[in-house]
Amino acid sequence: MEKVMIRLRMGSNDAHYGGNLVDGAKMLQLFGDVATELLIRNDGDEGLFVAYDMVNFTAPVYAGEFIEAEGSITEVGKSSRKMTFEARKVVVPRPDISDSAADFLAEPIVVCRATGTCVVPSKNQRKNK
Repeated sequence: MEKVMIRLRMGSNDAHYGGNLVDGAKMLQLFGDVATELLIRNDGDEGLFVAYDMVNFTAPVYAGEFIEAEGSITEVGKSSRKMTFEARKVVVPRPDISDSAADFLAEPIVVCRATGTCVVPSKNQRKNK
């Protein structure tokens, strides 16, 4: 199935804890945005996210880092859409060099994986009928 990816920089407004640590809920927000695009592409409707089956945080995320969130639909039911998601750190700041230095990581670091279910009511499905 088709994959959707978004990439954005975590700002200081995303830092929720000491040391500029970003709240893990921010990754779930990104997965929600990916899910919305997947549903629009698949069904022509935003649908609703109804449940996460699994969420696994694997590495910390800090303000200034670039995160890439990707997802795909893995199973299509009458109205349910099962999805899988992965968020990766792809750019990290390098304050040890200068205030504006950063490195693009040759090997992205997986920071979160999740699976979940979204629903698009049959009456709202405009595609693939």
